[in-house]
Amino acid sequence: RAMRAEVHRQVCRHGWDGDRRSFVQAYGSSALDASALLIPRVGFLPARDERVRGTVHAMSGLGQGGFVRRFAPYGPGGDGMPGREGAFVACSLWYADALAATGHPGQAQEVFERVLAIRNDVGLLAEQWDPESGRQLGNAPQACSHIALVETAFALSAPPGVRPGSRR
Repeated sequence: RAMRAEVHRQVCRHGWDGDRRSFVQAYGSSALDASALLIPRVGFLPARDERVRGTVHAMSGLGQGGFVRRFAPYGPGGDGMPGREGAFVACSLWYADALAATGHPGQAQEVFERVLAIRNDVGLLAEQWDPESGRQLGNAPQACSHIALVETAFALSAPPGVRPGSRR
């Protein structure tokens, strides 16, 4: 418990960028990482916390054609690989989930329905979506995309104030 509390303090102190008003990819970095959208889902901080709200707001900066990339494709915080990737389906769903948790159910529903619209003819999702070419990319089918889809569907169908799977 003491170690958990220390990690929590460190992340809150060093993983937070006050200028960006967001949690970031790494200590001392200002690069965004969509995995920070999971902060309320895993119970690290409650959705009502202003740092969570700021992080959700900042993640719109990772938008790509109505979907969300994991991180900026170029420069600091990118993956360092040549070429470009599509938006990660799971990240778009994490964004919808975080929007719902922070009091934006209409926006969350729009993002969720946008993801539903890109399923293939048998309802499956790949790892990524390229809004420019309108096609799925990466591993297909992708379990992580489907798990996020189910989690977000539960979150959007829950009564107000109830967060399925939340520990706080």
